[in-house]
Amino acid sequence: MIILPFSRIVESESETEEIAAGFSEMISEGDLVLLNGDLGSGKTFFVKCLCSNYGIQNVTSPSFAIVNEYSGLKKIFHFDFYRIKKLNELYDIGIEDYLKDDKAIALIEWAELWNEIIPNKHYEVRIEMFNEQKRKISITKQ
Repeated sequence: MIILPFSRIVESESETEEIAAGFSEMISEGDLVLLNGDLGSGKTFFVKCLCSNYGIQNVTSPSFAIVNEYSGLKKIFHFDFYRIKKLNELYDIGIEDYLKDDKAIALIEWAELWNEIIPNKHYEVRIEMFNEQKRKISITKQ
């Protein structure tokens, strides 16, 4: 069970999977989850673990596509803002419509790069990398 605010040091993928499983039970349709952390910290891995709890196995990084849509027990919009150069790129893909969809969960990697479009109500998963295996996963709700 996860109680917010949450923070834990993990040293294995299975520990990350356990946290993602607990978090997947907390969130529901209409929720927005921001994932922030350095390159290679495990944001996409966390999304894969989270989505697997909804029966979704085909999770890939949306780095070049900007957004991937998945369907399983829940509908998921998975964004990656890393390669976005201008805010208009997000408006061009209809970001406002995605974020207003109350029948889906929106997951945004690198959300901190475009804070100005993020609604006030959201969860944040922050992953700090200490070394190849050791990370600190923090989850808060705004």
